[in-house]
Amino acid sequence: MQKKTDALENMYRELADKEKGYRARALKMFPHVCGSCAREFSGKGLKELTVHHKDHNHENNPPDGSNWELLCIYCHDNEHEKHKMKGYGAAEKSFQAGGFAAFDGLDALLSPGSKDEGNG
Repeated sequence: MQKKTDALENMYRELADKEKGYRARALKMFPHVCGSCAREFSGKGLKELTVHHKDHNHENNPPDGSNWELLCIYCHDNEHEKHKMKGYGAAEKSFQAGGFAAFDGLDALLSPGSKDEGNG
């Protein structure tokens, strides 16, 4: 069990280091302004400015920053929700995998002729 925990901690550490690397580069390259809402960031508020990967591939980190844009945490979240709604992303896969569908068969119940008109 300890091996799993150590491996997981190491994975998270590597991911955080990688993110720090491209985030630091992006903050040096681009003005500290949200690319969507144009809100400006400085000082302590800079932590609310995130790096968004335009192609949604976090491994694609070109040295010129062409796959990045700085977005505030709210616009970044909105961007990923739009991406999911288009049918991409992990959340979409979970919906396709099955599960409870509250309205399955409702059209048959509501169609004319399916009601018993005499019991009203």
